[in-house]
Amino acid sequence: MKIAFISDIHGNATALEAVLEDIEKKNVDKIAVLGDLCFRGSEPKRALDLIRSLNTDVVKGNADEWVSRGIKEGEVPNEALEIMRKEREWTLKQLTTEDIDFLTNLPTQLTIKLSDDIEIHAFHATPNNLFNMVLPNQSDKELAEQLMQQTSADIFLYGHIHLPYVRFINGKCVANLGSVGLPFDGSKNASYLIVEGEDKHFQVSVHRVSYDVDYVIKQLKEKEYPNYEFLRNVLVKASLS
Repeated sequence: MKIAFISDIHGNATALEAVLEDIEKKNVDKIAVLGDLCFRGSEPKRALDLIRSLNTDVVKGNADEWVSRGIKEGEVPNEALEIMRKEREWTLKQLTTEDIDFLTNLPTQLTIKLSDDIEIHAFHATPNNLFNMVLPNQSDKELAEQLMQQTSADIFLYGHIHLPYVRFINGKCVANLGSVGLPFDGSKNASYLIVEGEDKHFQVSVHRVSYDVDYVIKQLKEKEYPNYEFLRNVLVKASLS
């Protein structure tokens, strides 16, 4: 079986369309989505509609939780709380009640059989928490403790950190998808994973897709996005720094 995993679209429907077009060329059997669908981007409604049209497995991310119930103190730096709440309000105005219900009711993890012998455990940040940050440079022990809790699984996939990587720990694979809509690794190209396997054999690969970043920035300005300068800088630099 061949499965594409995407996450962290963040309302960037232009990047999502480019990724879906690229996936279509790869002849995958399935697409799975690991959260953060529409918050903090120029086209939250269109991005969410594209995801829903896939009629596939979708798990909840922290940004989906924020859209559905608000951003609590302590979940973001104090100095960012006011503007992020304004971003949420802007996003809510683009969505329907049905859209909000969809985000609210998403599951938080997913198990998929890649083959009779290979199981994938997928989630947004960690299996038990939508907000925890598990970074690529953490030790094998830290990654295993936080991400590899489902002992029956062979492959562990997550999003959230916007930094794609693939590592092998004790014969099992841990990988991050990166981000479709807001990469943080210095490459402006959208990022996603393809996992392919048969019997006991598998491979996990990161794929990068270019899209019109300038057009997305123009959209943000025209739509008077409330945190425009910050988001423009992230899109241009593909980094938070």
